[in-house]
Amino acid sequence: MTVASVVRPAALALLLVLCGCAQRGGDAGTRPAPPPEGPGRLVLQVEHVGGFVTPEMLAARIPLVSVYSDGRVLAEGPQIAIYPGPALPNVLVWQLDADGVQTVVDRALAAGVAETGDLGSPPVADVPATRFTLVTDAGTSVREVQALFDLPDGGGLSAEQLAVRGELQGLVDVLTSPEDPLGAEGPESYRPEVLTAVVRPWTSGPDPELAQPDVPWPGPALPGEPLDARLELSCVAARGADVEPVLQAAGGANTLTPWVAGDGSRWALTFRPLLPDETGCADLGS
Repeated sequence: MTVASVVRPAALALLLVLCGCAQRGGDAGTRPAPPPEGPGRLVLQVEHVGGFVTPEMLAARIPLVSVYSDGRVLAEGPQIAIYPGPALPNVLVWQLDADGVQTVVDRALAAGVAETGDLGSPPVADVPATRFTLVTDAGTSVREVQALFDLPDGGGLSAEQLAVRGELQGLVDVLTSPEDPLGAEGPESYRPEVLTAVVRPWTSGPDPELAQPDVPWPGPALPGEPLDARLELSCVAARGADVEPVLQAAGGANTLTPWVAGDGSRWALTFRPLLPDETGCADLGS
């Protein structure tokens, strides 16, 4: 049994007592602030930050879920359990109507995304924090929770802290499977307008049996623009006519594929489709 399954009923009861209508932080009968207007504007995003992973994985990390004002909901779907895995992440997109987007805002507020109370710092090392960003016409709220999904035996937290954490976990569950609870249509595979890749010099792995065939790079010149000179990381962005050939080549590659540039140099790429509110390599995580 998970922590969330234990605490959600108590958290729901607490919410109903406080506001009677799942309106955390507002007057009874008052509808929360609506999401921002305009196509493709971010409404709610949940992402992992930090944690013990490689620098290229940090830079190319995809948010757990992103909801936009035009009703699109983007999240990473299931990945085939093989090694090496596919080069391209499995990003899915659902579609909500306007009421569904407002429901996302309502649920986020009810779950405490706009609240500021201390949710504790469990004694867990090397695990990511979970950051919630909610945007409405009233402003932007950001709440970061340490070890939300890696809590050991309660982590020494209070019942109230566990209750709010359970509500936030439940919010993520709803958003990453939004068909039934939110009436979302889909999912379909997400086709990005810009496909980026974090680039580092290719090095052979320790197991010669896992050696992969070279694949010619069909996109913009490698290694692209610097991300971190100390770590020899850079970023390349395929746009316009470059997107389709890169998608086709990456579709037959895996995470250990050596990519060969026009000058014969070999590179390792970690692909990262840009989301609707992102424009280039500068939007990647650090």
